Amino acid sequence: MDELSRRKMLLAGGALGALGALGMASPAQARSLWTWAPTGSVAGTGAGADPEWVWDEEADPVLAAVLDRGDVPKVNELLRQWTRNDQPLPDGLPRDLRDFMEKARRLPSWADQRKLNAAARFTKKKGIYTGTLYGLGSGLMSTAIPREARAVYYSKGGAAMKDRIAKTAKLGYDVGDLDAYQPQGSMIVTAVKTRLVHAAVRHLLPKSPGWSQTSSGQTIPISQADLMVTWHSLATFVMRKLGDWKVPVSRTESDGYLHVWQVTAHMLGVLDEYIPASWDAANAQSKQVLDPIMDHTPEGAELTEVLLDIVAELDAGLTRPLINAFSRYTVGDRVGDLIGLDREPFWQPLIAAAWPLLVAFREGLIPLPMVPEAAWTMEEALRKFVLLFLSEGRKIDLEIPDANRPH
Repeated sequence: MDELSRRKMLLAGGALGALGALGMASPAQARSLWTWAPTGSVAGTGAGADPEWVWDEEADPVLAAVLDRGDVPKVNELLRQWTRNDQPLPDGLPRDLRDFMEKARRLPSWADQRKLNAAARFTKKKGIYTGTLYGLGSGLMSTAIPREARAVYYSKGGAAMKDRIAKTAKLGYDVGDLDAYQPQGSMIVTAVKTRLVHAAVRHLLPKSPGWSQTSSGQTIPISQADLMVTWHSLATFVMRKLGDWKVPVSRTESDGYLHVWQVTAHMLGVLDEYIPASWDAANAQSKQVLDPIMDHTPEGAELTEVLLDIVAELDAGLTRPLINAFSRYTVGDRVGDLIGLDREPFWQPLIAAAWPLLVAFREGLIPLPMVPEAAWTMEEALRKFVLLFLSEGRKIDLEIPDANRPH
């Protein structure tokens, strides 16, 4: 067993000993015992270990070594050249990192190209909804997930939130791209780079006094449980809201959308035994790992303000009350209260009445000739504009951090 694995086992043991202290947390922060069965996963089997105490045993020691050697600037410079799924890795990467990335870039054996194609067709038809839900739904919900909010706030990206959001938006954009996992696409690149970033944060964040004082006993951030919490705030939340909004989704489209996120979870380093095999399994896991842990934190409240300011800056025609109202309509009053969204007695009932009509109108037009193509063209242009705005016209590069948020 390597030194990092031994250290993690010792730290996990110490954290288990601190569970009594967690009993004093508010009910929303309490985490129930892990009971989700691996028989509901894409693997169909597994050890059943609590993902709370499982991290990324392949990536973590490699990135720890890269950081300890001071290789981060060189590696980031080289990785800027790697942008397409079919590109070879750049020459000059450290051998241990290259070996890891060559393995990490392979799609799982269970990846189904027909389902990935169905996911692309789904995005082409429903991309306006998924884009809205990622931004004013999942993005805001993340600020009510205490560990995610604190990990973002105290890591290097927390000091430059517009840039941080641009990089997060890139992942959402790439996973919904029509060529996401095709050779000419870029989702494999984005997923592997994100996995590297997560591993680096695991090595760095425990050294942050701010994070250590607010981690609620967690000794190493971004566990497999944390990754699945984020996964549910994206994929499971979106599919749930599409049902609430009565957006028609065929079984083939639903299966395709689930599959692209299953593949994405695997590519981000989640073990197959934790990846739900069906929407029923996903909803059951989400109720256990996501729903009970959402809570208010000072860090989350501050991040919420930053996010809403960026939305207002993106479209000067949107007033803050209108943004508050639509955000509440999207995430619900529970999350809205946790993150401090103002209640808007004028706008909220208006949006609640108007949005279903807009959905019905759009869906009524979709079957007409050429409408899906025209809708996709406009929505794709909008997504590209949002990325251009967030990046301030610069190329978005996912880079390995070499420090925490400066104090």
